[in-house]
Amino acid sequence: MRAKAYQLVEWQKPPELREVDVRDPGPGEVLLRVGGCGACHTDLTIMGIPPGFMPYKLPFTLGHETAGWVEAVGAGVTGLERGQAMLAYGPWGCGRCKPCRQGSENHCERVVELGYHGGGMGRDGGMAHYAIVPSSRLLVPLGSLDPRDWAPLADAALTPYHTIKRMQPQLVPGTAAVIIGVGGLGQMAVQLLRELTPARVIAVDMSAEKLSRAKELGADNAVRADDKAQEHIRELTQGQGAELVMDLVGSDATLKLAASVARARGLIALIGLGGGVLPFHFFGVPTECQVVAPFWGTLPEMLEVVELAQAGRLRMTVERFPLEQVADVYRRMHEGTLKGRAIITPHG
Repeated sequence: MRAKAYQLVEWQKPPELREVDVRDPGPGEVLLRVGGCGACHTDLTIMGIPPGFMPYKLPFTLGHETAGWVEAVGAGVTGLERGQAMLAYGPWGCGRCKPCRQGSENHCERVVELGYHGGGMGRDGGMAHYAIVPSSRLLVPLGSLDPRDWAPLADAALTPYHTIKRMQPQLVPGTAAVIIGVGGLGQMAVQLLRELTPARVIAVDMSAEKLSRAKELGADNAVRADDKAQEHIRELTQGQGAELVMDLVGSDATLKLAASVARARGLIALIGLGGGVLPFHFFGVPTECQVVAPFWGTLPEMLEVVELAQAGRLRMTVERFPLEQVADVYRRMHEGTLKGRAIITPHG
């Protein structure tokens, strides 16, 4: 069978929508008919990395937020039925090292040896009509959730969830969390903070429309990202700053703002890949404030995220696009004109 896939063929060159062979799944593998695949800023970063920077081999299909329906299974796979809606866990580890055995394939110790991080990151991902998942252990049932709307649970929800879970014991009544950038990822972060913690949720963005949406989703305060943002956030936190600052943009300007509004013994989470740099010195961040770069989340955490969505406690703001428009989607993402999470729906 032949089908289309959006593939990175040459480093630092535009990806191509190509015809590819769809092979039968091998032992332990699952073939998904892709329902939806979320477009992520990380994809733009992958498109721009220089040769040799990552251990990936070309070509490979982009897309690491993949959901769809079981089309076929390989030898040894049991418990799955054709047509069953599934969400693919993004990080594909070796399955044998200690982190993988603990469900933290995002921290697999053999990434360099394997030559990939997961589908869309060194191996074929979900920007295609069909996608092979290397093991049924990497699939989570969606139940009644539509793969065309909920594929971003695999990253846009999982990554902020992982960060928030880490800080949950500190986010008690009277504390605050700041989210810089309330696009697709930020909108999920707002809801997850609202669901998991009693902290004051402060959304920061340049777009009045996105700030309004953040308020609808549960943000307590909306702050425009201008030269008054630091002062405004300090006022909202009684001059103390926020226990958690999640930078979903990652530019020099947003990192500077994050450091200026974090609280002593707090945490700055750099999630956005805007290419910014945070200079580190003794007076560069508040006393004993941690700076971390979260990478996805664990498989058990993704199960929890899906359960939140199944319980109706999360809302996903999405825009659907056919596979033929994927290049235009990434152009709009670069321009910042998308309203929520763009999802490519190869089968309509």
